Amino acid sequence: MDNLSFFVGVVGNFISVLVFLSPIDTFYRIVRNKATEEFESLPYICTLLNALLWTYYGVTKPGAYLVATVNGFGVVVETIYIILFLTYASRRVKCKTAQLVVGLDIIVFAAAVLITHFALDGDVRINAIGFLGAGLNIVMYGSPLAAMRTVVTTKSVEYMPFLLSFFLFLNGGVWCFYAILVKDPFLGVPNGIGFFLGIVQLALYARYRNSTKSSSSVEPLLISPPLPATF
Repeated sequence: MDNLSFFVGVVGNFISVLVFLSPIDTFYRIVRNKATEEFESLPYICTLLNALLWTYYGVTKPGAYLVATVNGFGVVVETIYIILFLTYASRRVKCKTAQLVVGLDIIVFAAAVLITHFALDGDVRINAIGFLGAGLNIVMYGSPLAAMRTVVTTKSVEYMPFLLSFFLFLNGGVWCFYAILVKDPFLGVPNGIGFFLGIVQLALYARYRNSTKSSSSVEPLLISPPLPATF
């Protein structure tokens, strides 16, 4: 059982890397067009916070070095995405994005580290960090609900990238299976939700992928960001 859980965990880490890299096409488009168009920065800002929390979890929990490694990679990638977004966003969007980065990725993360480090210790500290990470994962996995509603309304999947939806589906499924093997509710609940929503997103993509309806007036879609897992 330990060998199986280790193997599934390694596969999950590989898929998490692919999830982190899946928005590359989106940012290639942003750089090519020198504009962020209708894309939102919030998913990447939240993903950075998520990666920061799980990196902290991996550093804090004994034997969880693979958590720190894969999420440390995520921190670097998401930081690059946000820098590119800030570079090509309009002044209004740039100001909004900068405020969110300071508020979520700096203030919230710093508060989480300071409170858990100085007010808690041992397993209580580890569980508190895991609870924060799992809670954020659940919120983030719920972000595609608005996107899926818009896809159904506009019959367009232009702003719901297939690769991101596909890798989120794989990521949620693998980590949910891993959580069952190691009996980890912090990992199982959010990734079980993500697995289900991934199935729904892929079904919608299959339904509307050949639509020719223009989405020039589509409201910005919040695509669920990569959700790294504990190991």
